[in-house]
Amino acid sequence: MRILVVEDDDALAEVVAEGLRDQGMAVDLAYDGLTAAAKLDLTAYDVVVLDRDLPGLHGDTLCQMITERADRPMVLMLTAAGAPGDRVSGLTLGSDDYLAKPFHFPELILRIQALARRRPDARPRMLYVAGIELDPVRRTAVRDGRQLDLSVKEFAVLEALLRASPGFLSTETLLERVWDENADGFTNTVTVTVGRLRRKLGDPPVIATARGVGYRIA
Repeated sequence: MRILVVEDDDALAEVVAEGLRDQGMAVDLAYDGLTAAAKLDLTAYDVVVLDRDLPGLHGDTLCQMITERADRPMVLMLTAAGAPGDRVSGLTLGSDDYLAKPFHFPELILRIQALARRRPDARPRMLYVAGIELDPVRRTAVRDGRQLDLSVKEFAVLEALLRASPGFLSTETLLERVWDENADGFTNTVTVTVGRLRRKLGDPPVIATARGVGYRIA
């Protein structure tokens, strides 16, 4: 799941981003409205966590711009303006959900997950491929009845491969979907993570590699 957090409070933005990354989400940050608009033109996000009072381009204006996009992400307004009138105006602008600060972090996670499931192009919750059963919501993975003990990134890589099956995913695509804009494309992060995942999946091997193409569930 790819998330854009738009928040001008640097410290809060970093805390939110790290908390979401701990849940296996790929998170990009923007500290003003103009930067957020530029990133939305370059990357397809599932959910935008949006503050309202932003420098450069106000959050309300940015929200309206997002709602006009053909393949738009879902929008969760996360703001200090929590009065009933503020909520009504935020939802009227086109946001899909509204959460006032201060907030309870587990609630934020659940709301983001719910919004991702509500997207018009949202895919089935349960994934079943090659004897593997994966539940992205409960974050469980089973192969042939055996529970898999996966790290956050291993789980996210497996989910991405299952969703793409039977197609291949390149290293660059996995970096984009599982990590975020800060990932170093010149490291062997993907190779190492796939290697650990292969060992945990066990025999017979199910992750195939094609040199110069990428990985897929065989």
